[in-house]
Amino acid sequence: MSAENSPKIEQIELKYLSLKDFEALKEVFIEIYGDAPDAYWKKDELRGLIDVFPEGQVVILINGDLAGCAFSIIVDYGKLSDHHTYDDIAGDSKFKNHTEFGDMLYGIDVIIKKEYRGLKLGRRLYDYRKELTEQLNLKGIVFGGRIPNYYKVSHEITPKEYIQKVRTKEIDDPVLNFQLSNDFRPVRILSNYLDGDKDSKEYAVLMQWDNIYYEKQTKVPTNQKSEVRIGLVQWQMRSYSSLEELLHQVEYFVESLSGYRSDFALFPEFFNAPLMSKYNHLSEPEAIRELAKYTEPIKNKMSELSIAYNINIISGSMPEMINNKLYNVGYLCMRDGSTERYEKIHVTPDEAKIWGMQKGSEFKVFDTDCGKIGILICYDVEFPELSRILAKEGMDILFVPFLTDTQNGFSRVKLCAQARAVENECYVAIAGSVGNLPKVHNMDIQYAQSAVFTPSDFAFPSDGIKAQTTPNTEMILIADVDLLALRELHNFGSVKNLKDIRNDLYTLTRKE
Repeated sequence: MSAENSPKIEQIELKYLSLKDFEALKEVFIEIYGDAPDAYWKKDELRGLIDVFPEGQVVILINGDLAGCAFSIIVDYGKLSDHHTYDDIAGDSKFKNHTEFGDMLYGIDVIIKKEYRGLKLGRRLYDYRKELTEQLNLKGIVFGGRIPNYYKVSHEITPKEYIQKVRTKEIDDPVLNFQLSNDFRPVRILSNYLDGDKDSKEYAVLMQWDNIYYEKQTKVPTNQKSEVRIGLVQWQMRSYSSLEELLHQVEYFVESLSGYRSDFALFPEFFNAPLMSKYNHLSEPEAIRELAKYTEPIKNKMSELSIAYNINIISGSMPEMINNKLYNVGYLCMRDGSTERYEKIHVTPDEAKIWGMQKGSEFKVFDTDCGKIGILICYDVEFPELSRILAKEGMDILFVPFLTDTQNGFSRVKLCAQARAVENECYVAIAGSVGNLPKVHNMDIQYAQSAVFTPSDFAFPSDGIKAQTTPNTEMILIADVDLLALRELHNFGSVKNLKDIRNDLYTLTRKE
């Protein structure tokens, strides 16, 4: 509709259908489908719809004039035949297929008056259906979509080929294009769907929109969160006279983050390095192996603190001896009392050369009460394959404890962490240490600016930075992240990095 032919709009109103709308609605249907007896909804049929599901029946008014409508019912999707027809769904005036215990909204009619087409009123009606589906916690929306231009090419191509050509813009089908542009996807072809639909050759396409916010009903209570509060510790390297003194500082930070009701506390890589000062008279390989003796008691204390302060603690990393070999490891101490171990997969040339550090081999996604998380230690975030595998396994938040001595070393970690957030559509939290340790060989200076990074789209900060600390200053950082925003991004983002992977050209898989 051109701008000069568009009616002047003073008011648009979306309201529930009532029987008072019958005559106006009848006129709209006759205008479009003619005055055959079955061309419009009868009053008893409308009464049946209103009686069983009033929220599913809406009309849209322009300046008080009925401009369109959308009707729907709730069905038990598992009980629908794969080859059902329109009459199977809406063929009786009592709408016996409707059930309040169903799991899917079934669209049975949408129509827009000719003079109001081009005003995107159909999109408003579809948006209402989507919002209703979310409010009712239904799995999604389905309907049989007509393919009104199919008759033009039905002698040349199948309905399946027709859909593909519409998708690739070789054929223009305004109805199917509209549905695809509103995030509906074809599920299957329905033959003999609508009796008398000559334009579609009585075919329809079962279209489906998935409610990404749907939560399966369960009798087991759950406290899974969608709003997650992340706490980062930007740790000051300083001398400690004993393990108890270091643990006192750890508890101080845990208590502080817990006081702000944080869900996670992330410590940096090798935050316990100050305990090596008493072994400075030993060689560097010997000193770090002495430090490894503190790992078990620190892990046990952090597990106690996670329960006492009701916070999930990510222990950064610490050296650990396994079968007389040195590894860089950390522990996820969850507030339910369980612990999980993670390893540094890639060791830096200095770690291997100076300490004899061994490469780890285990990395995975951890299920927590705040979603699925991954943990990669420092250098590991510079290898995009690891985080991509974790993202494919459902990771929502990636935690990266790090230790860097120079600004360019820190920049490698920061820039790669930001890239991981964008390409994997997840949050990435990094935490490092600051200050210096003049009495600890190979750990004398530190540089850090801890931060929480986000994907880059309209629902997130334009620079992809949720929050960040002051560089080289001891402090904590607290940031809230929304896991539901990630679900929205995965399905409706400006770009879809995970969905658009070309698995037909390349693959990324774990080795057993």
